[in-house]
Amino acid sequence: MVAALYRRYRPETFAEMIGQSQVTDPLMTALRTNRVNHAYLFSGPRGCGKTTSARILARCLNCAQGPTDTPCGVCDSCVELSREGQGSLDVVEIDAASHNGVDDARDIRERAVFAPARDRFKIFILDEAHMVTPQGFNALLKIVEEPPEHVKFIFATTEPDKVIGTIRSRTHHYPFRLVPPAQMLDYTQELCEREGVGVAAGVLPLVVRAGGGSVRDTLSLLDQLMAGSEADTVEYERAVALLGYTHGALLDEVIDALAEHDSAEAFGAVDRVIQTGQDPRRFVDDLLERLRDLIVVAATGAAAAAVLRGVSQDELDRMAGQARALGLAELSRVADLVNDALTEMTGATSPRLHLELMIARALVLGGAPSAGEHQGARDHQLEVQARRGGAGHLGEG
Repeated sequence: MVAALYRRYRPETFAEMIGQSQVTDPLMTALRTNRVNHAYLFSGPRGCGKTTSARILARCLNCAQGPTDTPCGVCDSCVELSREGQGSLDVVEIDAASHNGVDDARDIRERAVFAPARDRFKIFILDEAHMVTPQGFNALLKIVEEPPEHVKFIFATTEPDKVIGTIRSRTHHYPFRLVPPAQMLDYTQELCEREGVGVAAGVLPLVVRAGGGSVRDTLSLLDQLMAGSEADTVEYERAVALLGYTHGALLDEVIDALAEHDSAEAFGAVDRVIQTGQDPRRFVDDLLERLRDLIVVAATGAAAAAVLRGVSQDELDRMAGQARALGLAELSRVADLVNDALTEMTGATSPRLHLELMIARALVLGGAPSAGEHQGARDHQLEVQARRGGAGHLGEG
């Protein structure tokens, strides 16, 4: 049985953490200068490294070479707190979601007075700390305020506002953030290379988008795709189907139809969305994302590659043709329509109706193109026909 990807690559040092330099840098400085506080509060979205950082901090504090900002990795404490380790007697992890009452707090107080079994500090990590009851927090208040010299507390929570103020004021609070897409994309590419798994173009941006900035969620999705891939290659079609996103080819059809004011093609694409069982709301959301990308291409030109990380050059070239055909003003108008439709579809009983009305409005309300946009549309129509394998006659505009 193979361990999950996010467990196999769980960071063991602060240097291995990604996207959290606002936390790791000051913590490493505090360790180097021997200014470590007795209590910490780590807060932030799920899967962004709070519990992992708490374990790394415990590793740094109890390392035989420490306290240090870079644990040695070979002493008994470091080995026990490694990703393959079984845990340390002197590092107590408590699930506050199920141990959140006064009796649990009293148990922590009683255990805290005893010296560590072997290491330098006895460290209590309270995960899901916001689940502790007010009575439980009040029972902890005195020991958190004035702990013995050998005791450290680390609270980890997704909801810091639910941690009572008297506890928060006695901790150093470090807010974690969602990891930016560019960093996450680079990280997932590195992991795929280390795992020896090939990934088709366009897959990783979808995985990063679905992960929403959470490292754990992103790696769980990537692990699922890897597990179901054949010949050690994650195909785009399988990723689209599993993650529930709209295939890029279908989005291209809709954009091309809007550029050419081709009602039959546009409504045909909508029908394919419904007939293949896709969620109309997801399709509209994906269409809005594509329009945003086209607006970036239209506004920035050759610099778009620096903004749209993970997009292949072929796709950028195709999007440039679509952007020229529609023009920046028309793209903005259509994006506003799509955004309004997405809002209207929330809770709607007939999302298909809203989707079709959105397409109709986009076709009918399209502004008259300028001379440059008209030429761009003619050029784009030639490109579309070439892709479809046709060479039909283009009437004069």
